[in-house]
Amino acid sequence: MAIHRALVVSVLVILGFVSNTAQSLRFDLQSGRAKCITEDIKSNSMTVGKYAVVNPSEGHPLPESHKLTVRVTSTYGNSYHHAESVELGQFAFQVVEAGDYMACFFSAEHQSQATITVEFEWKTGVAAKDWTNVAKKGSVDAMELELKKMFETVTSIHDEMFYLRESGFATVALEDLFRKEEDYMMRLSWTIL
Repeated sequence: MAIHRALVVSVLVILGFVSNTAQSLRFDLQSGRAKCITEDIKSNSMTVGKYAVVNPSEGHPLPESHKLTVRVTSTYGNSYHHAESVELGQFAFQVVEAGDYMACFFSAEHQSQATITVEFEWKTGVAAKDWTNVAKKGSVDAMELELKKMFETVTSIHDEMFYLRESGFATVALEDLFRKEEDYMMRLSWTIL
């Protein structure tokens, strides 16, 4: 039984780490097109994103055709960030409504078809906190900083465990585990006899 608890706790810990994600990517956007990236975020989580257009001609100003319109919205259509004709920007907000949040990048239509390369980084949960600033502001030594990170991670895992329990995932996983254990014990009993 103790082994099974350890297994379930290990799975929940891994899920907790996976649920607090940081996504960083680079993608191409054709002139006159849009690309959207979606992230499923829990309520009361912090989310931070930053984006920048990669300059195709290093050392020269960015062409006007390489400006973007960026919009971040919730599942319910609430707008959390909107910027027009920008080459870089960032957003940060505390999530009120749990669900899918969408960051959409729009490129204006131009006579000459331009391909815009965009770098985008999106962090949620524990990964969204800027721990270096926490250390600088409070002149906290390295051990205290690590303890704060660990505390935030444990709190996030704790919240994830309650979420899984409410969603019924843990119950289903335990039932499968008990069935497998029962089958194993039955086969072992037959083998011994």
